[in-house]
Amino acid sequence: MVPAGPGGFPVAIPEPNHTGTVDFNGHSTWYRITGEPGRTPLVVLHGGPGAGHHYTLSIANISEQGRPVIHYDQLGTGHSTHLPDKGADFWTVQLFLDELDTLLEELGIADGYHILGQSWGGMLAAEHAVRRPPGLRGLVIANSPASMELWLQAAAELRAELPEEVRRTLHTHEAAGTTDHPDYRAAEQVFNERHVCRLTPNPPEVQATWDNIAADPTVYHTMNGPNEFHVVGTLKDWSVIDRLHLIEAPTLLVSGRFDEATPETVRPFADRIPDVRWHMFEHSSHMPHVEEEELYLRVVGEFLDSTD
Repeated sequence: MVPAGPGGFPVAIPEPNHTGTVDFNGHSTWYRITGEPGRTPLVVLHGGPGAGHHYTLSIANISEQGRPVIHYDQLGTGHSTHLPDKGADFWTVQLFLDELDTLLEELGIADGYHILGQSWGGMLAAEHAVRRPPGLRGLVIANSPASMELWLQAAAELRAELPEEVRRTLHTHEAAGTTDHPDYRAAEQVFNERHVCRLTPNPPEVQATWDNIAADPTVYHTMNGPNEFHVVGTLKDWSVIDRLHLIEAPTLLVSGRFDEATPETVRPFADRIPDVRWHMFEHSSHMPHVEEEELYLRVVGEFLDSTD
């Protein structure tokens, strides 16, 4: 196992105090709440798109600081409604913005809440924040690019550092359209162990997310592509850079030293959001919430305290 670094021992995942579903356009969005009503709640937006909430569950320990933590599965994954027959015109950023708005209203927290978005969740969180929702008290953008152009540039640079045989395998199968081949998957894993989650084997909650995508890859393959670095889906031209100055909420940026979301992909957030701070986790890649859990919970918790 790659060491998680200082403050990185595993943290037990607490049981939820409540689970349920809300109706969204005739479909079901599943959620869980950890902790009792008290301080301003934190809503966690998972990545993917289509990854499910499981791998972010350690963040539920923020509830020990006296605030409820709300996880949910975005439409198309996990415990929420799956729609494998829907095409690319259905799976849009606006769809997931509308789903988030519905959840906030149905849970009765639209007047006051924090958001933490991880990876794609951070992209979605930024899209939410640029609309200046009056109830948004604090924003955490974790391990997220400000544009997919920057993400792809970073991916190309990180791929160039892989062993030659691994690079050759990736290129061969991408050119042939055989990205589901076992050899391609094995080469992909080399990248993931360097830049996605450096804990090997992955913790069970992280593995559960990979299993989610494998069981129903509809959203991930449609919007992203076959993996983290071969982005050919509908998000490939996405950018929020030109709207970041609109964000009013105090913002914490989170990234890892070995993150696939390299500093260059994150920098526009730091340069353009008016009230922003940035924490780099020195022993982590794309998932410091599991790679350096204790420190992560402290850093995020202190930021949320400051925005209360």
